[in-house]
Amino acid sequence: MDKIGKLVLQVLFLLLSFDIQGQDPASQPVPPRRKIDLRHADLGYIEKDSETGKDWQRLVGNVDLAHEQILMKCDSAHLFSFRNQVTAFSRIHIEQGDTLDIYGDHLVYDGGTSIGILTGNVELVDKETHLYTNRVVYDVKNEIAQYTDSGRIINGENTLTSRKGTYYVNKTLFHFKDSVKIVNPDYVMTADTMDYNTETETAFFTGPSEMKGDSIYLYCEKGWYDTRNRKTRIWKNALINNLQQTIRGDSLYYDENTGYGEAFSKMSIADSSNHIIVSGNYAWYYKKPERFMVTDSAMFVQFDRKDSLFLHADTISAITVADTTPDGYRLMRAYHGCRIFSRDLQAKCDSLSYSFQDSVIRFYVNPVLWSEENQLTSDSMAIFTKNRKADRMELYSSAFVVSQVDNIRFQQVKGRDLTGYFRDNELYKIDIEGNGEAIYYLVDGEELVGMNTTRCARIEILVSDGKITEIYEYQSPEGVIDPPSGPEKDNPRLDGFNWYDKIRPRSVPDIFR
Repeated sequence: MDKIGKLVLQVLFLLLSFDIQGQDPASQPVPPRRKIDLRHADLGYIEKDSETGKDWQRLVGNVDLAHEQILMKCDSAHLFSFRNQVTAFSRIHIEQGDTLDIYGDHLVYDGGTSIGILTGNVELVDKETHLYTNRVVYDVKNEIAQYTDSGRIINGENTLTSRKGTYYVNKTLFHFKDSVKIVNPDYVMTADTMDYNTETETAFFTGPSEMKGDSIYLYCEKGWYDTRNRKTRIWKNALINNLQQTIRGDSLYYDENTGYGEAFSKMSIADSSNHIIVSGNYAWYYKKPERFMVTDSAMFVQFDRKDSLFLHADTISAITVADTTPDGYRLMRAYHGCRIFSRDLQAKCDSLSYSFQDSVIRFYVNPVLWSEENQLTSDSMAIFTKNRKADRMELYSSAFVVSQVDNIRFQQVKGRDLTGYFRDNELYKIDIEGNGEAIYYLVDGEELVGMNTTRCARIEILVSDGKITEIYEYQSPEGVIDPPSGPEKDNPRLDGFNWYDKIRPRSVPDIFR
C-alpha cells in the first residue's frame, strides 16, 4: 500500500503541474495589494459590516498599524481589512522614514491608494519644519501633503501662512497659494503664489509679491529670496528700496549683508533726498559707503520744479568720499561723450565730475557750454551751483564766448580765463581776465551801424535775455570801429573761433545723439 500511495501522489503532482503550465498567464489571479498590518492593540473586537456582511476589527488602546512605508499609531481604530482601509481616532501619529511625523485627531487611510486624510489639530514635522493646519491629505507613495483650509509653517526664523498649500516632502518644497505671508524678525513678505524650500529657506515668487522690513522694501512678480543668507534676485516690475536708494530694473540682484546689488536692463537708481535719478541698462551699487556705476545708455537726472538737468555719458559712477562729516559726501563722475540738457544750460565734453560737497560741476576735454544765445568754450570749466541752480561758472585757459548776430556775423570775446554769473539760472554778466580780445557789432534798433575790434587786459560783458547788451574794456584798451562788412565780404574771426550749433542738445533725446 505504501508503494501504491507514493505512486498515486506522484501522478497527481504531475497532473497538477501540467494543468498549471497550460493555463494562460493573463488568467492568473493578481496578487492582492499589501494589506494594512495590525502590530498591536490592547483590545480587539470582531464586528460585521452592515453592507457587505464581512468582518472588520474594532481596536482599542495603543493601536499600532503598519503599511508599506509608514507606521500609524492612535488610541483607537476601525480596521476594514476587506477594503484595506482604516479609520483612526485620537492622538494620531504617522511616521515615515527617520524625519517625517504627522499628528492629528482623526485619520482615514486607504491602503489601496496609500492616501490618508488627517483632520483636527494636524501637525506635520519634517526636520526643522513644522506645519500646523486643520486638515491634510497625505499621499504616502509620492510623499505629498496638501491643505486647503489655511496653514501655518514654522521654519527657522520664518513663520509662513497661506490658505492653500502643498508640501513635497522629498523635495523639501512648499507650494503656497492665496494670501501667502512670511513673517521674519526683520521683515514681512506677502504674495499670492509662492514656493518655499525648507532646507535652503529660500522663497520663490511667481506672482505679485512684496517684502517690507526696517531697512528694505522689495516688490516683484517673479524671483527668489534667500531668507537665510538675505540675498535676492527678482524680475518683472522689480523694485528694491534700501532706504537710501530706490532701484528698479528688468532684473535685480541684492545682497543685504554686503549692501551690494546689480541691476540689468531698463534700470534706474533714485535718491529722493538729493532729487536725482541715474538710469541705464546695467549698474552695480553698494549701500554703504554709497557708490554705484551705471553704463549702457546711462543718464543722470537732477530734478527741479522749474528746470531739471539731464546728463548722458557712456559711464556714470559715484563714490562716497570720507571727510569730517559722519557720512562723507558723494562725488559723481561721467566718462566719454558727456552731454547735458536743461532749459537754461546745455553742455558737451568728454568727461566731468560733480561734487555734492561744494555743488560744483567740472568739465574736461574740449568742453562746450551753451547759455541761451551764448556759446562758451575753454580748455576746462566749472559750474558752481546753489540750491540746484547755477550760481557762477569759471572757464580756465583759452576762454571763448560766441553768439550769433545773423547768418554770417558773430559776437566774439576771448581771453585767458572767464567768470560768468547767473541769476535764476540765467547768465547776466561775464568777466574775462587776461589777453582780452573782442569783435562785437554795434546795433541801432534793427540796423548794424559798426563793428568794434578791440584788445585789452580785462573785459566785462553784460547779458540780458541771453543777448550781449554791453561790453566794457579795461586796462589799456586798443580798438577800432569800422563799418560792418557786407554779406559779400569775409567777416573777421578771432583765432580759435568755432561754432558748434549743430551738436547743441536742444531736447532730452538730443543728449543720446
